[in-house]
Amino acid sequence: MFDETRLDDEGSLASLDRSDTLLALASAGAQVRRSLAAASDAGLERLRGLDPRGIVVAAAGGSAAVADVFEALACAGASLPVQSCSAGPLPGWVGSLDLVIAVSQSGRAAGTLALAAEAQRRGASLLTIGAADSPLAEISARARGVHVPIPVSGSSSRTSMWAQATPALLAADALGIAAVGPDTLESLADVLDRCATDARPASESFVNPAKVLATEVAESAPIVLGEGPFGGVAARRAASMFGRTGRVPVAHGALPDAASQIVACFDGPLAGGGAEGGGDDIFADPFLDGPTRPPLRLIMLRDTSEGADERLTSTIVSVAEDVGVRVSLVDAPATDPLLRFAHHVALTDFAATYLALGQGFDPATSPHVELLRGARGR
Repeated sequence: MFDETRLDDEGSLASLDRSDTLLALASAGAQVRRSLAAASDAGLERLRGLDPRGIVVAAAGGSAAVADVFEALACAGASLPVQSCSAGPLPGWVGSLDLVIAVSQSGRAAGTLALAAEAQRRGASLLTIGAADSPLAEISARARGVHVPIPVSGSSSRTSMWAQATPALLAADALGIAAVGPDTLESLADVLDRCATDARPASESFVNPAKVLATEVAESAPIVLGEGPFGGVAARRAASMFGRTGRVPVAHGALPDAASQIVACFDGPLAGGGAEGGGDDIFADPFLDGPTRPPLRLIMLRDTSEGADERLTSTIVSVAEDVGVRVSLVDAPATDPLLRFAHHVALTDFAATYLALGQGFDPATSPHVELLRGARGR
């Protein structure tokens, strides 16, 4: 059961957060700055002379968001095909004229290692991002690729997203896919620092946006809807974090494509005003009638920058409120889509963590996930 009072009890938070997930998330801005230096030292600038026919980004699990971000950047105007891949084999077209970017925080993810090794066998150019002195770094060395080392102590693939994403973003800049240079990444690090300050454990629940969102999501049936160029990536990342970290299953979608399927849910049994009037029945007996269904909640990741088209978003929010669907608005006013994305990810990452802590769970560990790893032989 979610207990909101835990969120303002720093002793309780510390005892539950045994792996320091909150601290790892708060280091996101520092992760960007450290990875900037690591990428420079690793010679990532060598990619500026590369003109690949196509790019595959190999990443899985908590690192998969890196591939999603790279693909979203490419969709904005890249002149070459970019494809993500989480498991083998590599697409049949990958060969010596192509680039494979393999991302694994530990450098030991089996699927990513297999894809990197296959890229080496096919003679593709290789950029790897992961722990130093890891199997992934060894494959990169054999392929004469570029390996950007990132630290692994005190973090997981979920909490080190920005350490992994920064070299990939720099690669996009070097390859001419998008303008994401050091100045942009410094601004991104500043956004992450501000979000970490706003969501810090010492900030009380009624003013802490991440704690507010966690409380709103608790004991509800949430749908995350993203808006803007990175809206789908932000919504998918939020759904992943609410599920894997917060232990709450979450549906997600992006505008405009998901508008109809989301709005259709407002007619259903979880909405406040269903086909037969809906709403809470004050005469319902939980012992005779069974437990009530969790109410639907729309989490809207909005683009509130100047010039954004708010008509569709405003219509969806208005319809939701009219039928009694609870709405959480997450606004990011930055003009740069990547900075808006960083704000949305930071806030929902913290919210998912507070959701786990409010339920009395360690955000970093799940006994059922450990069983799954055992079944996979990992």
